[in-house]
Amino acid sequence: MHLNIRRVSIENLEAVVEVEARCFPSAEAATKTSFEQRIKVFPEKFFLAEIDGKIIGFINGCIINETAIYDELYNDAELHVSDGDFQTVFGLDVIPEYRNQGIAAQLMNHMIEASKLEERKGVILTCKEKLIHYYTKFGFVNTGTSKSVHGGSKWYNMILEF
Repeated sequence: MHLNIRRVSIENLEAVVEVEARCFPSAEAATKTSFEQRIKVFPEKFFLAEIDGKIIGFINGCIINETAIYDELYNDAELHVSDGDFQTVFGLDVIPEYRNQGIAAQLMNHMIEASKLEERKGVILTCKEKLIHYYTKFGFVNTGTSKSVHGGSKWYNMILEF
């Protein structure tokens, strides 16, 4: 099994939407329109995981100057600040049959390294309580409850500062 991590292209839109639908409940899943915007506005911040040419996961997020994600970012790719301080992570998706093989970790490490190379101040994300321990393995720190009401869930702000 050879994992390839590469940048997204608009031709990958349908596959990305399919992966998202398999990874998140519909209330939390990004829409096709949202993904299309993200791919057009910040493709260099959207990485795919492929095995034998099949897209099995991805990580994506815009750049902002704030230290916490806010809900408007999910639906308005134009809020991306290309020379901003912090890389966000909107989604870290791996389809169920490929989980627990280190693929999500490789995607996260790829995003972290890309952010360091671009001299960002860090990476930020929100997660549910059950995933706080997972992200602390990468060095993220829980800074408390998020103001996000995305999908009707309770989220926590996580930050990894360089």
